[in-house]
Amino acid sequence: MQIEEVTLRATVADHHEGPREPLPQVAFAGRSNVGKSSLLNALFGRTLASVSKTPGKTRTINYYLVNHRCFFVDLPGYGYARAGHGEREAWGRRITAYLEQENRLRLVVGLIDPRIPTSPLDADLVAFVRESGRPLVLVMTKTDRLGRGELARAAQRLARELGSGTAPLSFSAHTGAGRKDVLVAIARALAA
Repeated sequence: MQIEEVTLRATVADHHEGPREPLPQVAFAGRSNVGKSSLLNALFGRTLASVSKTPGKTRTINYYLVNHRCFFVDLPGYGYARAGHGEREAWGRRITAYLEQENRLRLVVGLIDPRIPTSPLDADLVAFVRESGRPLVLVMTKTDRLGRGELARAAQRLARELGSGTAPLSFSAHTGAGRKDVLVAIARALAA
């Protein structure tokens, strides 16, 4: 998949307020500060998604129209400790509703930081996506910060702990490594 044109189409609190075109959607989900915005910008080849050093920056559902053919959907990060309990619950309900109800959803890209222990929230996301029958591809972010051996061990650990059976894809927004693999996985899901 080659991304030639991308525009931020909508920023909404609830997916029911999002674009209504019958175009397929690819959702990006992960804990706060996992690097979703950096990954999206690397895929786009330009800076559109807001990147912040403060976890929990994305609190809305952001729709990016890609090549006039599909939407990349940036979901709010989960697990942001500084947000109030009620706000975290509301984010969870919005993400759950989107994953359960959006019939144009073709793939969930689950982002995981391999440098930190797998959180119960990561496991819950993987389990929920599988239970909902949605295709899922796991992507390890920030992989340039690990050596080759550390990265291999992290991939094995994540495959085991998350029950994926296959190692997650590796990606680095800093070096661009893994960009093509992520785009190929998305293209396959959109073609299915």
